[in-house]
Amino acid sequence: MRPAKDFFRPLAVGAPRPLREVPARPSRMIHFFDPSNAKMAAKVPGMVGTVDVLLGNLEDAVKADRKEAAREGLVGIARDTDFGADTQLWTRVNSLDSPWVLDDLTTLVTEVGDKLDVVMVPKVQGAEDIHYVDRLLAQLEARAGLTRPILVHAILETARGMANVEEIAGASPRLQGISLGPADLAADRRMKTTRVGGGHPAYLVRLDPTVTADGPDVHGDRAVFQQDLWHYTIARMVDACAMHGIFPYYGPFGDIADVVACEDQFRNAFLLGCVGAWSLHPVQIDIAKRVFSPSAEDVAHARRVKAAMGDGTGAVMLDGKMEDDASLKQCLVILELAERLAATDPALAELYREPSTDEADATGGAR
Repeated sequence: MRPAKDFFRPLAVGAPRPLREVPARPSRMIHFFDPSNAKMAAKVPGMVGTVDVLLGNLEDAVKADRKEAAREGLVGIARDTDFGADTQLWTRVNSLDSPWVLDDLTTLVTEVGDKLDVVMVPKVQGAEDIHYVDRLLAQLEARAGLTRPILVHAILETARGMANVEEIAGASPRLQGISLGPADLAADRRMKTTRVGGGHPAYLVRLDPTVTADGPDVHGDRAVFQQDLWHYTIARMVDACAMHGIFPYYGPFGDIADVVACEDQFRNAFLLGCVGAWSLHPVQIDIAKRVFSPSAEDVAHARRVKAAMGDGTGAVMLDGKMEDDASLKQCLVILELAERLAATDPALAELYREPSTDEADATGGAR
C-alpha cells in the first residue's frame, strides 16, 4: 500500500510535483477530431477559443494503418497552434493493451508535452491501469523537462471498470475526471442495444390498464414513458468523482441528426452532476455549451436565495417555497459554476451580470 504522505510526491526523479487539486477549468464540450484527417486538422486553429476542449483522437475512430499518421498529425497541430488560455488540448491515446499506446505517450509527452493538458485513457479496468500511466507519465515528464504534470482522464467502458469506479477515481492525484463510454460498456455488459448513448424505445414503463366492468383492459390504450438506460451508471460515476474531487462527463451521443434527443441526454447528465460531454460533430458543440451552462433564471434565483439566507443558517420563505442551508448549498454550486464560465465567456458574463439598482428598479427586480 502506498503511504498517504507519498501520494503527492513525484513518481520519478525530476518530474513535476503532482497537483493537490484538479483545476476547475471550463470543459463543457470535449470536441473530438482526427489528426490524420487533413481537412479536419485544418479546422482546428479556427476552433480555438470557441470550444473548451479540443481532443486529438488516436484510438477507435482511427484505422490501424492511420495510427502513426494521427500521432504525427497531432504533434504538428500542437506545435503550430496557439491554444490560448481558454481552450485546452487533450488527446485520447490507444488502449493500454494495444501495440500503439507506448509510442503515443512517449512521442506526445516528449515532443509536445508542454502543450498537452490531459491524456484520456480508454477502457480503464481498475486502479492498476491508472498507476501504470501515472508512473510512465512522470518518467516522460522528467525526460522532457516539463514543469507541470499532464493530467489523466479515464473512460468508463467495461463492467469491471464500472465495478471499480471508486478506486479508479482515487487512484492518482493526476486524475482529472471520468467519462462514460456507453457503446463499449453496453457491449461488455451484453446489453441489447446497438445505439451509441441515449435511450432506447423498448426500455420503458407503461401505465396500468384502465379498469372496466369486465376487469382490467390490458389491450386498451396505455401511455408509455421511455426510461434512461444510463441513469444508474452516470449517478454512480458522479458519486465516485465527487468523492475524490474530480470531474464527471457524459460521453458520446452517436445520433448526430437527432439534436433534440442529444440535448435531452446531455441535460439529464448535467442535472445529475456532469460538467460536460463529448461532441462528435460541430452541431453538438452549441448544444453542450448551452446545456452545461446554468440558465440566467437559475443564476438569478440562486442569487436571491443567497441574499435571503443571510448568514446561511435557519430557513426562509421565498416565492412560497422553503429555503434553508441545504438550498443555499445547492445555489452556491450554480453560482460557482456561473462565475467560472463567465470568466472566460463574454456572452455568459453579460447573461449572468447582476442588474444595477436602477435596472432592477426599472424592471421590478427582474432581468
